[in-house]
Amino acid sequence: MSYQIRVNGVIHTVEAEGDTPLLWVLRDILGMTGTKFGCGIAQCGACTVHLNGVPSRSCSLPLEGVVGMDITTIEGLGANELGKRLQEAWLAHDVPQCGYCQGGQLLAATALLAQNPHPTEAQIDAAMSGNICRCGTYVRIRAAIADVAGRKS
Repeated sequence: MSYQIRVNGVIHTVEAEGDTPLLWVLRDILGMTGTKFGCGIAQCGACTVHLNGVPSRSCSLPLEGVVGMDITTIEGLGANELGKRLQEAWLAHDVPQCGYCQGGQLLAATALLAQNPHPTEAQIDAAMSGNICRCGTYVRIRAAIADVAGRKS
C-alpha cells in the first residue's frame, strides 16, 4: 500500500504494508538511519522519534498509525532551536561515546524541555529513565539538559 507521512517537515510517499513498524520505514525506505533499532519491544529508547512533539518508540508504531502526524527524527532535530541548543550542550558536555542511543536521548530531552523548560534533577531523571545508555553517560546527559535549562547540575 501507499502511505503519505510527514517526516521532519517533508511529506514522503512510501510503499509498505500498514503494519510495518515506523522504525523500518524511516531506516530502510527513507534512509534516515539516525533512529536506531535497540530492543524491538519499545523498552530501550534507541528508536525514539517525536509524534506531534511527543516522544514515541518507532519500533512498535505501525506505519498506518502515524499517517497525519508530524514525525521528527534526530535528522530533523537541529531545525528546532531547542533541539539545536541541546545538540550543542551534548557536545559541550562530551555526552556521546558510542553514540548509538543519542538520537533517542536527544529527542526525549527536547520533549522534556519543551514541556518543562526548568525541570528539577528528579524531573530530568524521570523523563529520561526510559532511555538506556550502554556507555553510562547519564551524569553528562543530566548536566547537558540542566545547562540548557539554565541551571547547574
